[in-house]
Amino acid sequence: MQAISQNDARRSLEDVRTEADTVVSVVRSTDGTPIAYERRGSGAPLILVDGALCSRAFGPSSKLAPLLAQHFTVFTYDRRGRGQSGDAGQYAPSREVDDIAALIDEAGEAASLLGLSSGGALALEAAASGLRIDRVIAYEPPYVDVNGQGGGAAHEQHLKRLLASGRRGDAVKYFMKDMVGVPAAMVVMMKMMPWIWRKLEAVAHTLPYDAAVMTEFRIPEARFATINRPALVMNGSKTDARLRHAARTVANIVPNAQYGELPRQTHNVKPEILVPAVVEFMASTAAAARS
Repeated sequence: MQAISQNDARRSLEDVRTEADTVVSVVRSTDGTPIAYERRGSGAPLILVDGALCSRAFGPSSKLAPLLAQHFTVFTYDRRGRGQSGDAGQYAPSREVDDIAALIDEAGEAASLLGLSSGGALALEAAASGLRIDRVIAYEPPYVDVNGQGGGAAHEQHLKRLLASGRRGDAVKYFMKDMVGVPAAMVVMMKMMPWIWRKLEAVAHTLPYDAAVMTEFRIPEARFATINRPALVMNGSKTDARLRHAARTVANIVPNAQYGELPRQTHNVKPEILVPAVVEFMASTAAAARS
């Protein structure tokens, strides 16, 4: 999909149509970048924050949103540089926090965040930034270099070098295999599916964004210790041991956070397993706030 130009977003909100003729709304972030999103359902606002390489049309949000919309007003959006959202000349994680703030403004009230993978790290950062957030849920934020000995500091620069030389496919492979720890056989399998691999290469330029969000793949402990909203951090029971350790560590750092492990789940969590856990957390914390 083509990104929306700045001229397409002169108003704070407008309607555009995707190739599938689905109505998409656009809001401008603080720096003027247009952010494309969809809203569905009713109830308390819940914003889905995608992980690396994903968007509204490619990734878990498309399957999660219809299930969650049975309980909440669900916002799915294209993170900057992806899908129909625009981009800016220079990147900083704070700009993605501004994007979330713009979506909260569109919701018209405090919203909750559900972030997956690096989107979970971004959701936690947004909560630490003092936005109007009710609750934050993070599934497997990939802080895979918790101890600072896994080369996390070098990843972002290497990605930038690969992309600067036009090696988009190599950047995707490096991110998946060397940074996140996806098995080599799975990477090979994905390369054999060109209709998927082309989509991954198309957004490869945003991989350094996720590396920056991940703060060298080490948990920003002092930052997360300031989060004062109800939080739930989860992982799957069958996922990488580093991801399980990271989730538990984050839950211990965020004040009063709950920790959960979803049975028989990996990093690619099944929507029908994740959604009930989200609904239960949202309901229980809402009830506690009323009591």
